[in-house]
Amino acid sequence: MQKSKQVSIGIILAIIGVVLFSAKAVMVKMAYKYQISSEHLLLFRMSFSLPIYLAIAVFSKTNNPEKIKKSDYMWILFFGFVGYYLASYFDFLGLQYIKAGLERIILFIYPTLVLVISRIFLKKKISKKQLVAIGITYIGVIITFWQELQLDTPNIHLGIFLIFLSALTYATYLVGSGWLIPKFGVVVFTSYAMIVSSFCIITQYLLFDRGDVTSYPGEVYVLGIFMAFFATVVPSYLISAAISRLGASNVAIIGSLGPVSTILLAFFILDENLSILQILGATIVIFGIYFTTKKAKSS
Repeated sequence: MQKSKQVSIGIILAIIGVVLFSAKAVMVKMAYKYQISSEHLLLFRMSFSLPIYLAIAVFSKTNNPEKIKKSDYMWILFFGFVGYYLASYFDFLGLQYIKAGLERIILFIYPTLVLVISRIFLKKKISKKQLVAIGITYIGVIITFWQELQLDTPNIHLGIFLIFLSALTYATYLVGSGWLIPKFGVVVFTSYAMIVSSFCIITQYLLFDRGDVTSYPGEVYVLGIFMAFFATVVPSYLISAAISRLGASNVAIIGSLGPVSTILLAFFILDENLSILQILGATIVIFGIYFTTKKAKSS
């Protein structure tokens, strides 16, 4: 009974975390109206969230300090660099060459990559139910974005490759989370990894950009703050807490809800159109996630 309760809590945390992460895309679209570059918006997102992560890290304690090795801190540096820095950077680069619809379809192959990486490096078995759930959610995502696909874009192959790298790096982060969270604890691991990612983005700006970031309209900074707190800090802890209860593989499958929730949020907030085909695809994705959560509760 206790295990079932923890699984139920994990499912709720994962869903809320995925939806909040998805709100980032809506905020990005709102900010782009003010002619801000993607690099500066990413800088605002992580710079505004950095003080919160630092404060939480200072006042948090690790779960099992006796089990932590010096090499584990090096792994946090690696996963922080790979996870929210490289994954975000590859995503922004790839979007220069392909449409957002195609980007979302490629990006959400990461549940499969999580299963494969876990199988190769952690020797975790891939269950038939997990494969079925992934298949269902992929079909739903493809149907949802089918109308947006146009494959005649210049440099499309480069864009596809960059988005694949984004999916691969994020999947690597999720697998690393499942391995290190039991040692450090949800709060400490997430804080450390996000601090590393924030410093990477700030360093990139100082080395390669140094453009003026003080002359944007006030609405841009407000959106940056909202993005930092509601679409970065809060969901990062929720996803880590869900991974500690469900495992990286199941949380990755629930993450397929991301593109669907983005469409729904855009419909309600940005007044974007919602087609019958998108509603059908969203329903299939939700069914695939239900299949996954039902399996998690019964295991």
